[in-house]
Amino acid sequence: MISDDLILGIDFGGTKVALGLADRTGTLRATRRLDTDAQAGAEQVVTRALTAAAELAADVRVGAVGVVSPGIVLPDRILLAPNVPGWEELHLAELVSASFPEVPVTVGTDAKAAALAEWTWGTLTGADPAVFLSLGTGIAAAVLVGGRLLTGANGAAGEIGYNLRFPQDTDGFAGGAAPLEEAVGGRGLGDRATALLGHPVTAGELFALAREDAEAKELVTAALDELSMHVANLAIAFDPSRIAVGGGLVRSADILLPALRERLAAAVPFPPDLVPARFDQDAALLGAVALALGGE
Repeated sequence: MISDDLILGIDFGGTKVALGLADRTGTLRATRRLDTDAQAGAEQVVTRALTAAAELAADVRVGAVGVVSPGIVLPDRILLAPNVPGWEELHLAELVSASFPEVPVTVGTDAKAAALAEWTWGTLTGADPAVFLSLGTGIAAAVLVGGRLLTGANGAAGEIGYNLRFPQDTDGFAGGAAPLEEAVGGRGLGDRATALLGHPVTAGELFALAREDAEAKELVTAALDELSMHVANLAIAFDPSRIAVGGGLVRSADILLPALRERLAAAVPFPPDLVPARFDQDAALLGAVALALGGE
């Protein structure tokens, strides 16, 4: 037995599912990761994840469960989460509760939960306002003011993946597009690199290739120029004291962060500190734990 009264966190992502057991200080005691296998649909992802979660927690007493997902998680559906077929029709809290009866279950949006974890235990502690920038399969931001998440009227504050890129992007969401995410998110970059280079390439592989391949470097430079413009506009709008950057693309921090810092320094009247997230790849998972703890 690891311990009793631990918190179970589940982070459903576009390419992976992260599971973890943590104590109340945010220390992960055990973890497990699964491939999402997005094209196989939502049902198999949830089924496999809940089976793995039950196995992970088999020898402990779970005091609460926190679950995060891309999009806006409602009781009967999930909005703005098109990457996994069928995901938007899920009753996520109900499904998790069925596997963990009589255990409190809290659900939320992954980027916002990650911001809460960084505020509670990480690099955003004491920053006000603070921004968490999630750069992975998708693109999103979360803003904290006085340590409280800015959710927006519909829970969609910070969904910058839907930002318009050009004046010609007149319909954006109405046309079924997430313009910025499709251009500079991990999946979009991988697709663009695959088309450019003629063989399958992930976003991580693209950044590695950019160190020596001229075509890859040109694609990465253009993507970072565009991304940094949107991050600068975000900083101008909210005047944060600090921005923490997390998500899968931060594995290429040596290329990513200098480009963002350069644009912030040149374009923003009061440039914020830009730092890597403390938890790097586990921010959303620990955010699920923070949600389960009620942000304590």
